[in-house]
Amino acid sequence: MSSTKLSVKDWSPDDQPREKLLAKGVNVLSDAELLAIIIGSGNTEETSVELSQRILQSVENNINHLGKLSVNHLISNFKGIGNAKAVSIVAALELGKRRKAEDMKNRKQILCSLDIYNYFYPVFCDLSHEEFWVLFLNSTNRIIDRIKIGQGGIAQTPIDGRLIYKEALNRLASYVILSHNHPSGNPKPSSLDDEATFRIKKGLQLLEISLLDHLIFCEGNYYSYADEERI
Repeated sequence: MSSTKLSVKDWSPDDQPREKLLAKGVNVLSDAELLAIIIGSGNTEETSVELSQRILQSVENNINHLGKLSVNHLISNFKGIGNAKAVSIVAALELGKRRKAEDMKNRKQILCSLDIYNYFYPVFCDLSHEEFWVLFLNSTNRIIDRIKIGQGGIAQTPIDGRLIYKEALNRLASYVILSHNHPSGNPKPSSLDDEATFRIKKGLQLLEISLLDHLIFCEGNYYSYADEERI
C-alpha cells in the first residue's frame, strides 16, 4: 500500500502559513511558518514548512545565526533551495536587520554603552571579519553620523587616527565613539586595541573633542572602555 505525501496546499486552511497569516495575523506564525512563506514550496520529500524547520534546526533555531548563512550554503545544503529561494531568504533577513538599524537610528541619542551596542548590533551581528566604525555625536549626545574607517580579516584592523580627526572636524562633532567587532567571540581588548584607543583619545583631545567610549562587539556580549573606567 502506497501513501502520498500531502503538500501544504492540501492542509487545512488553518495549517497553511499564508492563509493562517491572513486569518489570524502574522504574530501567530512560527519562525518555520514565516520562512515557509518566503521560500514558497518545499521539495519532493518535504513541505515548505518541514524544509523550513530543517533549515532552522541546522542553526539551532537561532534567527541571528540563520542570517549568517550565505546563498551558496543554503543552496548546497538544502534540497529544494535554489538560487531564487536562497536569495529571498537572505534578502528577507537583511530587511529585518535594516529595520532594527532604522529603529535605533530614529532614537538618535546615545546615553550608555548598551545604546551603542544596540545601535551597532545590525552592523556587526553577521560579520565573520573585523570592521571598525566611528560614531559622531553633537553636544547633546545625539547622533550626527557614522562611518566605517577600517576592515580586516578575522584579526586586527589597522586604524588611521587622522581620518577620524578629519571626519570629526568636518561634522563639527563634540563627541566620538569607537566601535569594532571581534569575530573570535572574545570581547577582551588586545594590547593593540588599547594602543589605538588611547592614541585616538589623545589626538581628539587636542581638537577639543571627547572620546566617550570604545566598544568591542561580540554577539551577545561586549566590552566598554567607559564602563571599565579606562577612558
